[in-house]
Amino acid sequence: MAHPLPCVCLCVDDFGLDGAVNEAVLHLLELGRIGATGALVDGPAWASGAAQLRAQPAGRIDVGLHLDLTELSLATEARHKLPLRQLIGASYTRRLDAGWLAAEVTRQLDAFEAAWQQAPAFVDGHQHVHQLPMVREALLDELLQRYPDPAQRPWLRDTRPALGLSAGAGNAFKAAVIAALGRPALHRMAKQYGFAMNRALSGVYDFKGDGVRYQQLLSAWLLHARHGDVLMCHSAAAMVRGDAIAAARCNEYQVLASEWFGGLLEQLPLRIGPLARWLHEAQQEQASER
Repeated sequence: MAHPLPCVCLCVDDFGLDGAVNEAVLHLLELGRIGATGALVDGPAWASGAAQLRAQPAGRIDVGLHLDLTELSLATEARHKLPLRQLIGASYTRRLDAGWLAAEVTRQLDAFEAAWQQAPAFVDGHQHVHQLPMVREALLDELLQRYPDPAQRPWLRDTRPALGLSAGAGNAFKAAVIAALGRPALHRMAKQYGFAMNRALSGVYDFKGDGVRYQQLLSAWLLHARHGDVLMCHSAAAMVRGDAIAAARCNEYQVLASEWFGGLLEQLPLRIGPLARWLHEAQQEQASER
């Protein structure tokens, strides 16, 4: 399918974590700088933020579930959440409680739909947990049961690295590690069961440095971006209390909302927007050609 300009989706993760994250998403959406946001449904600002997003014109943003199995434990059903390293170890040794895992996926999708009042446009994972063993099976089982019509299914985040060493060797290594933790298996399963996925993922870095460094990274990511890529962001309009990457969130927001970034987008041969409609159209076109 031909497109006048490649579409790249800037996705702000962690919507609902705090009012400052929501504020950043709403402002960046107004500026036309992002195309998606992933929701933490156990976040204290999720319900109010969902209402604010529902007031926006339809089709401007993909709102998805940012499946969380490691951090927020605001609901009693989430009491089994583990630190990331423990979750990875338990998933690869298949020691996770399968019943809890299935119930937790269902609970978070229920909470998402209750506030957003429709299915998620996509599903990914906080700290990329959606691709881990046991988690990916539980997630796809629930999505297939919940959304039997392929046209209504959320797209899934593919963590295939979009960029090599031009974003720095350390960041490239981190991106490769993320992809190694289940990406090939999830990609095969998504293809088998008819789930659309983004082409590749950028935006991986160590959350260090100031706004100037983030400008440099952002320029490199977008210069190498291709149609259907997701560029992952973590932005907030103010410091989020108790958050380990609070300073990085503020740096990102200031850069993404800046005149500098607006000027960069005018120069680059791409457009920023949501992916759901394009991905489903491409999927239907591929099916019709078989």
